[in-house]
Amino acid sequence: MGFIQVSRGTRDILPDEVIYWQHVEATARQLLHQAAYRELRTPIFEQTNLFERGIGEATDVVGKEMYTFKDRGDRSITLRPEGTAGAVRSFIENKLHAQGGVQRLWYIGPMFRYERPGAGRQRQFHQIGVEALGSQDPRADAEVIAIASQLLKSLGIPDWTLSLNSLGTAEDRQKYREALVNYLNQYKDDLDPDSQDRLQRNPLRILDSKDPKTKEIAQSAPNILDYLGTDSKQHFDRVRQLLTDLDITYKLNPCLVRGLDYYTHTAFEFELEGLGNQATVCGGGRYDRLVSELGGPETPAVGWAIGMERLILLLQNAEIALNQSVDFYCVARGQEAEAQALLICQNLRGNGFSVEMDLSGSAFGKQLKRANRSGAIACLILGDTEACDRTVQLKWLASGEQESIAQADLSDLTSQLQNKLNAAKANSST
Repeated sequence: MGFIQVSRGTRDILPDEVIYWQHVEATARQLLHQAAYRELRTPIFEQTNLFERGIGEATDVVGKEMYTFKDRGDRSITLRPEGTAGAVRSFIENKLHAQGGVQRLWYIGPMFRYERPGAGRQRQFHQIGVEALGSQDPRADAEVIAIASQLLKSLGIPDWTLSLNSLGTAEDRQKYREALVNYLNQYKDDLDPDSQDRLQRNPLRILDSKDPKTKEIAQSAPNILDYLGTDSKQHFDRVRQLLTDLDITYKLNPCLVRGLDYYTHTAFEFELEGLGNQATVCGGGRYDRLVSELGGPETPAVGWAIGMERLILLLQNAEIALNQSVDFYCVARGQEAEAQALLICQNLRGNGFSVEMDLSGSAFGKQLKRANRSGAIACLILGDTEACDRTVQLKWLASGEQESIAQADLSDLTSQLQNKLNAAKANSST
């Protein structure tokens, strides 16, 4: 019987790669805490009608990509394809709006869409997202964009392009939709099959088509910015000025419409070099009607989501080195020495050090070779002599310097050991 393989469109994240995930997560947590965002954790699956109502039944996500099934109670359940709808559902159900002010929320976790797998695109993928609910101020738009920009810079990714557009109000959008359909109908036979299908169902998505011929047609389509009402123009102009004040460069892209129906006013995407067709790593915008459409009070909101797979792929391609070494590697041989080694390792771990203990029981020579390959800063060595004397040999692997220390003194030497470890790490990085 053959072994069972991972399902298509999913993948294992192995320990050597997990360090990149942990780095991104830790960086995001710190930055979002500094911006007064609070973490929200919602279920991985929700009632299907949440996404049908929230995202829009005419969208590709709902029409083609959702993982939907009936549970044992014959209820229609869907694995979440994105994070905003669930966050808004939680905001309404738990009456977070009653707390007043702006609710700044963020989330992290897996999402699910049935798509053709590729580099940076999986059927189970992961996102970090932020949602600022309760303000229609253009400063909220600029703030979330600035946070995304700061996160990318903090991860050592300075080279990105911010594309910006405004979809206006629902009324603005309807006027533009009529003008766009009238224009596209002239070229209906030249559009790709997906765009022909979208012509009546979701025509704005045609502007985002990757088909070369359709893209050429879209370039001469009416400009949505010409259909914005006075309030929409003022809002967008203010967002643009705030971004300029923040020294965040952007390019206007009237073809940027995003793939979900709930967007209004500001829409934006961050694109990165080196990811090919999957260049968009962060996308978002304003969605002032979604809360009320899902049964909550009128609540303006804005947010974004970052695709972690694409971001980590870029970090790996850039060969950004991350340190995953442990502080100590512990080598022991002999029953009493091995028992004492376990106690020493646990005590050091309790004092904040990272320690890997060799469990092979093999000869000292083999264990020491593994210590040298482990990437540890120092090695702890115990044999029969050390077990009898209640000492331990401490060897600094880079220099070869070695000294004998009483086991009872190890806990008293915590600060000294930490200073030596820091110095050894600094020397190894230069």
